[in-house]
Amino acid sequence: MKRGGSLLREFPVLVIVALAVSLIIKTFLVQFFFIPSGSMENTLQINDRVAVNKIPFISGSIHRGDVVVFRDPANWLPEPFAGTENKVLAKIKEGFVAVGVLPNPAKQYLVKRVIGVAGDHIVCCSKTGGLIINDKTTSEPYIFAGNKPSEMDFNVTVPEGKVWVMGDHRGSSADSRYHQDDVNKGFVPVSRITGRVYAIIWPLKDAGLVPSHNPIK
Repeated sequence: MKRGGSLLREFPVLVIVALAVSLIIKTFLVQFFFIPSGSMENTLQINDRVAVNKIPFISGSIHRGDVVVFRDPANWLPEPFAGTENKVLAKIKEGFVAVGVLPNPAKQYLVKRVIGVAGDHIVCCSKTGGLIINDKTTSEPYIFAGNKPSEMDFNVTVPEGKVWVMGDHRGSSADSRYHQDDVNKGFVPVSRITGRVYAIIWPLKDAGLVPSHNPIK
């Protein structure tokens, strides 16, 4: 009886410790996101759950070819719909957001591949239809089957502190190419990047690592 009472007293402490550990993981180590669109097919599928590495001393700086999650840099996405929802479900979702299982719906995120980093000169397209980065030809095996590297011509140089991003499903991705008239001229500030996608964790049939692939041959 005494042992049972001890467990009851310890339970709130265990819950608090578990929540604290979850918050630390979310803030400094790993955060989880789901994929809402097909802009990164076939690398990432709609409704995949992915793990994002947030550890600076492991992930290092953002590299060309990394798949990254970032906060909407300049109203690339429409405002989220604030529909009616069961209060109990809403509270449960708030709890999942707090511990990092779900992303904060008030903070809209996107996932794309980094094609250019600071100083890179990117031109589309070469005579063979591919991207040219720093006067070098590129290889992009991750592009969705049947898509061209880009249907839109562009010629950009990535400024310091920013990256140029594109979806792997080029025909279904409103990426840097389509936002060149915004305040960042289509570039994404590195400060908006949450981290690098390193694994698909759900569904199990899609589970696996998400490697970086530098497009420069």
